[in-house]
Amino acid sequence: MTVEQVTDDVFLPGTYARGVPYSRFRELREHSPVCRTGEPAVGPWPPGPGFWAVFRHADVKHVLRSPQTFSSHLGATQLRDPDTEADLKFVRAMMLNQDPPGHSRLRRIVAASLTPRAARELEHVIDARARALADGVADRGEADFVALSADLPVQTLAHVLGVPQEDGALIHDWANRIIGYQDTDYALSRTAPDGLTPMGRAALARRPAPRTRPDGRPVNPRSREALADMFHYAHALAERPAPGSVMAAMREGGLSRDEFEMMFFLFAVAGSETVRNALPGGLLTLLDHPGQYALLRARPDLIPSAVEEMLRYWPPVVHFRRTAAHDTELGGQRIRRGEKVAVFHPSANRDERVFADPDRFDITRSPNDHVSFGFGPHFCLGAHLARAQLRAVLRAVLDRLPGLERAGEAVRLTSNFQNGLKHLPVRWRTDR
Repeated sequence: MTVEQVTDDVFLPGTYARGVPYSRFRELREHSPVCRTGEPAVGPWPPGPGFWAVFRHADVKHVLRSPQTFSSHLGATQLRDPDTEADLKFVRAMMLNQDPPGHSRLRRIVAASLTPRAARELEHVIDARARALADGVADRGEADFVALSADLPVQTLAHVLGVPQEDGALIHDWANRIIGYQDTDYALSRTAPDGLTPMGRAALARRPAPRTRPDGRPVNPRSREALADMFHYAHALAERPAPGSVMAAMREGGLSRDEFEMMFFLFAVAGSETVRNALPGGLLTLLDHPGQYALLRARPDLIPSAVEEMLRYWPPVVHFRRTAAHDTELGGQRIRRGEKVAVFHPSANRDERVFADPDRFDITRSPNDHVSFGFGPHFCLGAHLARAQLRAVLRAVLDRLPGLERAGEAVRLTSNFQNGLKHLPVRWRTDR
């Protein structure tokens, strides 16, 4: 058995369907903090060449802040290599897959629409929507919190992009197909045309039907071929951008066609999916620690601190990839130019060298130097909005869903990239 085969488990999506392997990460942090990891075939997806996995907090930060050594552009940021050179060229146009100075140029174009001030101005809208979602189910006494909470990031993203609220279902559709393609429940599109705007229905008509190539291999879910409907919608929306929206900034920013399409991809998918995973995952963590939940009910002033601890304990993203731009050394390992390097956020967030008693969930934890939003030049541009949504949902839950508790088993998403839930049944008292 090779070294890569020994650590295959941290790559396999089925591992995460059972839960993030924190005990395995602890073992690797101690004995193999940077190690070669296999990339075996998964279902119809062929095997890859393997990669270097990075588990310690300091090493993760070093990789993320060193684009001159660990490039986002050379091989893009997903572990699975693009199928063709054309696919690689296409995804390289995304801001996420750029290094400075190209990354800096793209980030500046949209940053003015996502400043902390802009997030604060949106907070009253986010709060009102979170309360409305809770009020809409308060008398029922039970719900699937994954389905309930998923509407808030979609509504927020639609507001930021200027997408009509009627077309929010399309954002769900795109995120499921692109992010959840490893899970059979998410891989297929299910959006119906009823209720969509004419622009949404026109995009839906462009949805690609075949999910496999003529040779039987899967179509890359992040290729232009697989995203024809999303890009058709993006161009149609750009014809009538809402003033002050990210879409307006994109239209006026001098983006190339590829850059424009991939910027829309980034916001439409990453902008909703991160919060969509963090909300139910964070709530599940809180419900599984009743002492901390009781403390939060008694002291709602701890909501901001609780949000940070929820993000540390349940990071919405498992890993991100970089590619070595030249021969280098990390954690005592010699890494060659062109080799893939992946940082594991859940492991870094439980590093004993940084966090006291790291497996303890503590909503008063301070400082809390988690890396759930990344680090360095690619630190999440929407972190302020994500935090605002998490705070709003906690306030709504505390105020409007008394006695909230689990009503069944949570069902995890099968994905080695997104740390998500598909179902979280909850119940509460209706005697408010």
